[in-house]
Amino acid sequence: MYDMTDYLKRIDEVIEKGPYDATWESLSAYEPPKWYREAKFGIFIHWGVYSVPAFGSEWYSRNMYIQGSPEFEHHVKTYGKHTEFGYKDFIPMFTADQFDPDEWAELFAQAGAKYVVPVAEHHDGFQMYRSEISHWNAYEMGPRRDVLGELEESFRKKGMETGASTHRVEHWFFMGHGREFDSDVCGPMERGDFYWPAMPEANHHDIYSEPVPTEEYLQDWLVRTCEIIDRYRPRILYFDWWIQHSACKPWLKKLAAYYYNRAAEWGVEVAINYKHDAFQFGTAVPDVERGQFADVKPYFWQTDTAIALNSWCYTENNQFKPARDILCDLVDIVSKNGCLLLNVGPKADGTISDEDRAVLLHIGDWLRVNGEAIYNTKVWRKYGEGPTKVTEGQFSDGIRKNFTSRDFRFTTGGGYLYVTALRCSDDGEYCVVSLGEQDASKVAHFNGIIRRVEVLGGEQDAEWSRDSEGLHIRSSVRSEDPVVFKIWVD
Repeated sequence: MYDMTDYLKRIDEVIEKGPYDATWESLSAYEPPKWYREAKFGIFIHWGVYSVPAFGSEWYSRNMYIQGSPEFEHHVKTYGKHTEFGYKDFIPMFTADQFDPDEWAELFAQAGAKYVVPVAEHHDGFQMYRSEISHWNAYEMGPRRDVLGELEESFRKKGMETGASTHRVEHWFFMGHGREFDSDVCGPMERGDFYWPAMPEANHHDIYSEPVPTEEYLQDWLVRTCEIIDRYRPRILYFDWWIQHSACKPWLKKLAAYYYNRAAEWGVEVAINYKHDAFQFGTAVPDVERGQFADVKPYFWQTDTAIALNSWCYTENNQFKPARDILCDLVDIVSKNGCLLLNVGPKADGTISDEDRAVLLHIGDWLRVNGEAIYNTKVWRKYGEGPTKVTEGQFSDGIRKNFTSRDFRFTTGGGYLYVTALRCSDDGEYCVVSLGEQDASKVAHFNGIIRRVEVLGGEQDAEWSRDSEGLHIRSSVRSEDPVVFKIWVD
């Protein structure tokens, strides 16, 4: 069992010497990095032992121990009884024999991603990196490779920033159902064991749910997370939802102070992603899982969603979103002061499915033409206009948005105003109401002078006119994807 004493002492020393204290008051001085606010588009990666069964979702390690669940029935039928073949027995099958980090980096760069966040440790407790904390990691088992380290090196060569996601807190209860019947989870265990602690499952959204994570468990969580920080220096730390639990609050402050102080020491800008007010507002970057906001926000935020609607990891029955829908979401999110972290789930052998690859390359093709309306941009005085309403909140990405050619989104950058039509007009005619001629003596959306209109990827100079009804644009461009108008204004 790993002795945490020295590491915990080192954490306290770093906090004591650095500019940030482990208090919300001190951490409120934090500002999101400029590079992050300008990047707009990143790739999330869910890849691990759960990619071997490729059934249900990345929660296979939990669900396979819930009697009567589809995963339970599938597991018994396919692999046998849980006493004979448990979740740990997938590890030797996770060989990743075709994993090529340079190939992934090339694909993500072609997709137009500016940052990448691999899952370093998911709820299942298997570390996808070299670790001194536990032997249950990809460097010592399964692939026998430092996956996170290799990816960071490959992404850096392509000019992309690398983050890390840790879902370790949820492991407190994730394997607990395995104790409810005769399985390989039963029996005594201690810190450092793969399934430890396998507690009864908590109410996922009750911040006071019991059993409360113990000090030993939260110390282990802190040390594991700080090890990722020190070994890989991630530019983003992403946390899933359960860190909102009341027992975690003191440890979150300590973790943030340590991370921000390390970043100051290294001279880099970093960010923490969180959900459900786990961190006090203004001390990290809020994240909306599988959803977005209905209106522009005065603060920087992030959406994380997946190409697959039904799972974050690869499964044999993944339902893939059309690239066009993802592009519309990207434009909408950026216009509202957000960024998009889009998940890919590689197969267990390390290859990326043809469906995922096609979506990524489609996005990249669009961004090569229209990226100036996305990267390095800022919000305009309003995010957009149009009849289609976006459902606000998490887990709303399954609601199809039927955008029309009257749905526009606005961004600004480089001295230009960008107007993106979320759907191409059938007849090539557009009317942007917010840019119509208005009485300058009254409150108006826009009283500036329009000098020129260009269609990115189309006519260098588009036909246009302006009256009280709006800015009228005529374009011969026909596309299934959003159409971007670049507007010269004075």
